[in-house]
This record gives sequence, C-alpha cells and structure tokens, in this order.
Amino acid sequence: MSHLNAATLPFLELSDEERIVRIRSPRWIGYSRSKEILDKLEDLLSRPKSHRMDNLLIVGDTNNGKTALINRFCARYPVQENADGDHTLVPVLLIQAPPVPDEGRFYNAILDSIFAPYKPNDRVDKKQMQVLKILKTIGLRMLIIDEIHHILAGNLNKQRAFLNVIKFMGNELQIPIVGVGTNEAYRAIQTDTQLSNRFEPAVLPRWKFDKEFLRLLVSFERMLPLKNASNLQETSLATKLFSLSEGYIGELSRLLTAASVQAILCGAEHIDEKVISATKWVSPSDRKRQLDRSI
Repeated sequence: MSHLNAATLPFLELSDEERIVRIRSPRWIGYSRSKEILDKLEDLLSRPKSHRMDNLLIVGDTNNGKTALINRFCARYPVQENADGDHTLVPVLLIQAPPVPDEGRFYNAILDSIFAPYKPNDRVDKKQMQVLKILKTIGLRMLIIDEIHHILAGNLNKQRAFLNVIKFMGNELQIPIVGVGTNEAYRAIQTDTQLSNRFEPAVLPRWKFDKEFLRLLVSFERMLPLKNASNLQETSLATKLFSLSEGYIGELSRLLTAASVQAILCGAEHIDEKVISATKWVSPSDRKRQLDRSI
C-alpha cells in the first residue's frame, strides 16, 4: 500500500459506498504555486494597518483552483469566540461580488455573510455606515471578494463607481483587500490607476505537462483510497489525464474522482486507460464544441 499516504490507509477498511463518499468529498492538494500565493496572503494579513494597504488580485482560468485556494486560506482563520466582548471576531471575510457592479448589492452581500440584520430597501449610505461599523467591531483584518470580474457586467460608469467603493472600504478599514476572478478581473482593475497600483497580480496558470504535473498526479493518487496502485505518473496514463483535463486542476480532480469511483464499481481498484474510458469523460474543449454545434 505504498501508493497511499498514512492518512488515507484507514479508509480502505470502509465499505465501497463509504469509500465512494470519501472520494467525492472535497480535498486539498498543495503544490508550489498555491503555496506561494498562500504565503502572500499570510504576509498581507500580518502587516500593520496603514492608510494605503497593499492588495492582491488572484487571477486564473475557470476551474483552475482559485476557489479551493481561498477556501483553504479562510479555513486557517475561522470565526473566533470573543470571551471579553458581546460579539465574535472575524479575521478574514470571504464574499462573492454581486452579479453586477452595484454598491447596494455589495453591502447586502457583506451583511448576509456575517448574518447581520438589515433592510434591503435602506439607503445605500445607511448600509455603508452599518457595514463599516460592524466590520470594525468584529475586528476584520482582510476582505476577500470572489468573482470580482463581475465588475465588467456594468457600463464604464458603474465599473468606476464600484471600484471607488472597494478603494473606499480599504482606506476606511485599513485592511488588505483580495480580489479573486478570471483573467478579465485584471482588466477590470486596470481601469482605475490607483487601484491597479495597489493590487499585485498573482496568477494561477494552466498546468504544463512537466515534472510538477507528474508530482501532482502522485499527490492525487496518495489521497484516493484504492486498493491497488495506479501509477498515474507513468507517461502514457499521465499524458491521457493531461489531455482530458487540458491543464485545469479542477478538471483533473473531477476526472480522477469519476475514475476512482468507476475503479471501485468495476472491481479494478486502480485507474488505467480502460477505467478512464468507462467514465466517458469529455474534455473542456470538446464540451464547448458539442455545445456550439447544438446551438
């Protein structure tokens, strides 16, 4: 069982159904670029307050590990009980940008995330004051805005207004703000010179077929509770997995999950090209071509 790590070995004692549940559960695979970005986030969080805090913009293609990375970071800083006060402490707050760049919806998202009561029809300036007061009270040290590329869903005036809100929040709270989104997010931030100077881009690129990708496959295999070794890093199998995932770690994770479930159901207890074929996996490019033909 040398193909598994020590934490995975006990799951071999579970039933097939229980192992499948385990395989389908979220997992974290650390790799060099993710660790670099996590270190940047830690560095930002440790900096003292100032009127001009540095920010970070995490960008990458869809399904390439951005959400898993920020969830991993947020898990390090959960909500804390405050024995000396009448409220909890929230060191890091993760929200999703509204589908359109709208200041009122932005404040609603913040208030919803911290379960604060509010009236949706209140004036924007009242919501703003409420948000600032609460975020200062709970000791917020970092605000993370996922799907920040939604800014581009509005016209230029709305984009600028929304970016001004982000700038204002950072200045008033004196905390770092982290934006997370697709490559379009970088273009959105660039429309404001002051913000673009404050937001350092941190790119999560698509994977290349190299030694690090092979190491990634080894890491995945060690966490999948299959009784037999798959040797995912062997050239032919690794090439197949890279081709079907097209360098997206999210695609690779879903593909290996489907293949592992198939390996248990068919009794093979390892992943090979036959098992992968049985999943009927379609690569992202082929899915897009199929969709284009059907429209």
